[in-house]
Amino acid sequence: MSDEVPKAEFSDSVLIKSIIRREDGGSGLAGKKARIGGWVKTGRKADKDAFAFLELNDGSCAGNLQVIIDASLADLGQLVQTGTCVVVEGHLKLPPSGAKQKIELRAEEVLHVGPVDPAKYPLPKTRLTLESLRDFVHLRSRTNTISAVARIRNALAYATHTFFNKHGFLYVHTPIVTTSDCEGAGEMFQVTTLFSEAERLEKELIQNPPPTEADVEAAKLVVQEKGEVVSQLKSAKADKKEISAAVAELKKAKENVSKLEERSKLQPGIPRKDGKVDYTKDFFARQAFLTVSGQLQVESYACALSRVYTFGPTFRAENSHTSRHLAEFWVVEPEIAFADLEDDMKCAEAYVKFLCRWLLDNCLEDMEFMADKFDKGCIDRLKMVASTPFIRLTYTEAVEILEESVQNGKKFEKEVEWGIDLASGHERYLTEVKYQKPVIVYNYPKDIKAFYMRLNDDLETVAAMDVLVPKVGELIGGSQREERYDVIQQRLEEMDLPVEPYEWYIDLRRYGTVKHAGFGLGFERMILFATGLENIRDVIPFPRYPGRADL
Repeated sequence: MSDEVPKAEFSDSVLIKSIIRREDGGSGLAGKKARIGGWVKTGRKADKDAFAFLELNDGSCAGNLQVIIDASLADLGQLVQTGTCVVVEGHLKLPPSGAKQKIELRAEEVLHVGPVDPAKYPLPKTRLTLESLRDFVHLRSRTNTISAVARIRNALAYATHTFFNKHGFLYVHTPIVTTSDCEGAGEMFQVTTLFSEAERLEKELIQNPPPTEADVEAAKLVVQEKGEVVSQLKSAKADKKEISAAVAELKKAKENVSKLEERSKLQPGIPRKDGKVDYTKDFFARQAFLTVSGQLQVESYACALSRVYTFGPTFRAENSHTSRHLAEFWVVEPEIAFADLEDDMKCAEAYVKFLCRWLLDNCLEDMEFMADKFDKGCIDRLKMVASTPFIRLTYTEAVEILEESVQNGKKFEKEVEWGIDLASGHERYLTEVKYQKPVIVYNYPKDIKAFYMRLNDDLETVAAMDVLVPKVGELIGGSQREERYDVIQQRLEEMDLPVEPYEWYIDLRRYGTVKHAGFGLGFERMILFATGLENIRDVIPFPRYPGRADL
């Protein structure tokens, strides 16, 4: 049996997780040699600077490994600075009785030091606010909170793929660049090369001005002269070689005229036609946008492969500064053929429960950190959601409950009446006060929902559903899709949406239409729900919001 702790695969060091996350806390490895790499969380000199204690963390888990380094091995003043990267080799040993840690490393060699200037390093030992950390998105993952969020986010992503694969769904990559607006809201980022092309052309025209009308006329005279030369040579029955050379000269002259005429038409600025931007001159020869949802495209695969899902970034050009909005965010969107609204609600509930149970089973250390630092009830909330049947209410029943609460003295920022889109305050009242558990609200008024949601027989509501959870309100939005050809056309017309961009989508109803349903889960909202953090900007690695797109 080796006296060395095995190094991590594809690495030159041992993951700290593989030592301290053992059932015995690492004590069973005492006496073994190990090479450890990590960043110093805290460091202090001891015994008149004879040695130093370092708390090293490599991101593999929340916990740190204590390392003891003698002054003879390295400059301790450099090593104890927070943020310093250190690779050391030594033997693991049991700490004195009563110590918090179960194992520590006595360094015998310092193999690498990535030093930090403490006067300039922006992440001191003192705790910074999450808001101030947003100014250092490239470094904030070194903090306990953001590294814990990263591991929780990773666990939820892994759980997502596990759940859908387990239930026979295929993962489909839908386009980020699209020509159709899924939500019909119009708040989309445009993808265009017109501006860069206009700037390039303007610079080129300054350096190489376009030909004048006189330049073009002069070039045409040259063509005329060259043509006459060819005619004369042919009349004189000149040598074939001589005639060919003259014809070649004429051809060059004509090509020159063509180029000059084309350049003379160049105008600086954005190309226009009939007073409007001419998108036929754009990169895709039409208007294109960053997607707000992969749903419409993934539906096309559901109508061939039956059970599919997409999981990727989506974009919304909404100038909002609230704690619940991002310009770039991730959405999980499954789509199921041969399924109705009931099937959709069952799938959504099972998926959310699976995610909660996964975190409890696989990410408990990080969840305990969140419970300790941010939200004491976050673990209990996960347990409750994982084990409790969700309440189901029609939209009409939900409004009646809210109206009754108003009559009993409850005040909401937004007035309650049938036909409104439920606000966050309404959703949280239902989940946190009335039922204290997740609630699925279904059969919404058609006027507040998207065109693709199936019209119910009452002609007033659509087969839509939202999964509402404590802490964040709406977590999932979904529906049975409108599979009837005539009805989907009618809905597009009612909502004043152009038919042309959706012709391909209507084709799914023209050719082999099928009953189908699906939903979208806001991935960052799920992380907010799980962790108890307040701002969505703190649960995505590189947040994009109005005025900020760092890195």
